[in-house]
Amino acid sequence: MEIDILIEDDGWDAEALDRIAEAALSGVLSELGLASEGVVVSILACDDHRIAALNAEFRDKPTPTNVLSWPSEDRAAEEPGALPDLSDLSDPDLDGPPAELGDIALALGVLTREAAEAGKPFEHHLTHLVVHGLLHLLGFDHISDPDAALMEGLETRILARLGIPDPY
Repeated sequence: MEIDILIEDDGWDAEALDRIAEAALSGVLSELGLASEGVVVSILACDDHRIAALNAEFRDKPTPTNVLSWPSEDRAAEEPGALPDLSDLSDPDLDGPPAELGDIALALGVLTREAAEAGKPFEHHLTHLVVHGLLHLLGFDHISDPDAALMEGLETRILARLGIPDPY
């Protein structure tokens, strides 16, 4: 498992983000029965201005958001509420290059405000959003009610295993 982190905002705690990202990725892969070897994820730790620019560019929404994700490939399920196709990750080729899952961007200001407003520890909220972003990289989404129920259930189970209460 490889996690490439680029910190663009000096307010981020690099050690905490690295620890949280590693725990989140391990938790997600374990929950889905996938090996932790042979995968790579990139994380951009930025400020609200940068994520607003990315949100405008990629989603036509020129406002800051908490997390954005860009999967390296489309693994989405055909039917609402079904699991994505993760067969390419179930038996990694450890002799070849790692499987690139994709990129995640996180906005420090938005996350800090949301955690404070919800009365949650910042690290719990950050962990939730890293898990959320990772699930998006693996083909999960929350567009339809069945997809949202599947994704939220996974998030809740993964976070519980990491000692974090249900975020919903």
